Formats: sequence, C-alpha cells, structure tokens
Amino acid sequence: MRSTSQNPGTKRLLLLQIFILAGWPLLAQERKSVPPAVPLTAVPDSRGTEIDGVVAIVNGDVILESDVDEEKRFEAIQPYRGSAAEYSRDRAVQRLINRTLILQQAALEADQIAVSNEDLDKQLGTLRKDIPECATFHCDTDAGWQKYLASNGFTEREFRDRWRQRMQLLKLIDIRFRNGIHISDEEIKDYYERTMLPEYARQKATPPKLDTISQRIEEVLLQQRVSGLLRDWLKSLRAQGNVWIMKPGEVAP
Repeated sequence: MRSTSQNPGTKRLLLLQIFILAGWPLLAQERKSVPPAVPLTAVPDSRGTEIDGVVAIVNGDVILESDVDEEKRFEAIQPYRGSAAEYSRDRAVQRLINRTLILQQAALEADQIAVSNEDLDKQLGTLRKDIPECATFHCDTDAGWQKYLASNGFTEREFRDRWRQRMQLLKLIDIRFRNGIHISDEEIKDYYERTMLPEYARQKATPPKLDTISQRIEEVLLQQRVSGLLRDWLKSLRAQGNVWIMKPGEVAP
C-alpha cells in the first residue's frame, strides 16, 4: 500500500489538482456581514460614487462584485493559469462561494494551519521566477516585483496576505484529506491495463512498462481520490449552511 505522506512529488501534484477543483488561487477576502434590506445591485450614492454590489451571501458573509473583479485579477497572476478566454464570471462566483465555505472552516483550525513568514517568503520567491510576465518587469528585484503587482491592481502587502491565506487553506485541505489515502498495487495495475494500455493502442504507440510509470499512475489516482473527497465536503458544507446567490435588484434576506 502507498501513502501520500511518503511521496513529496505526489503531494505537489495533489495540491495542483486541488487548486483546479476548488478554484485556487485563494482570495483573502475580509469577512463582511450584510445589513438587512440592502439592495444587492451596485447603485450610485448622492455624489455619484458607485456602491459595491452583493453577489452572494454565504452563512452571513458576503461576496461582492469587487471580490469577483479581484478574483479575475488575482487569477491573471498565476503562472499555470488557463487562457483569459477561459474565464467565466459564473465559475468565479462559484469558486468564491466554495472558498468562503472553506475559509469559515479554516477559522476553526487556525493554529494547525499557520504559515510562517519564512515559508511565505520562500513560496513567493519561487512564484516571482515562475510567472512568465515577471521577466519583463524584472521581478527578481523588489521594485520590479512591486511594479508587476501594481500593474495587476495589488500592493505587495495585499498580495502577501492573499498568498498566505492560500497556503493556509491548502494546509487545511491537506490535513483533512491527504492522510489515510492509500493506493494499492492492484489499483495501479488496473488503471494501467484498463485505461493506459487502450489509449496507447488507440494512438498506435508503444506503452511504457508498468514499473516505469507506476508512480505517475499513483499520483493520478490520488488526485482523483482527493478531488472526490473535497467535492463531497463542499457539497456537505453547502447543504449544512445557507448560501444565497443574488439576482440583480434582489434584496438581502
């Protein structure tokens, strides 16, 4: 039997799968309570300034139009993101709802998921090297990094806060789901014979030997297992909680 705790490479790929499913990168939104009978569409005040509209309410915490915009800008910074054409506002709202539900759970386990400044700096240092656009801004310098973040609408402090929370929530998911997941040799062999061999045959290509690719198969199966557990957990959180997705002109309950 294999366990994820024995395989650092598996853990990294596992977390990447979680990013995709849960809608990472995580948005470090401040919790906000919506007052009763507040119009949920953006309306101008007496000075002509637009008031932020409410998009959804999750157990009393609100998601604003500005959060959706910030999600789009934050997504654009990620080194492994999809194309801009793949962005969908509806999917962004669903990701923000999922994220808020997980944030509410994270508040109950803050001590276990704390992230040190040293670990944060290490990840941000790697990120500055991985973002393609950073080469143009010379993100290897502090001034260049700050300029790049500003071009995406973030201060360095704001971005650090968001990335720290991203790391914290990944820790939470890792604690909840990674431990105790085991992939057997039989499962790996079954995947190889039922999924990989037919695909190689379809492409008329020579398949690799099982012993040379078993670790990669294990990673795929682990990703699938954790994705299923995370999906079920989010469904449970939604069912137990109170999630409202607002329509234009609707008033908060």
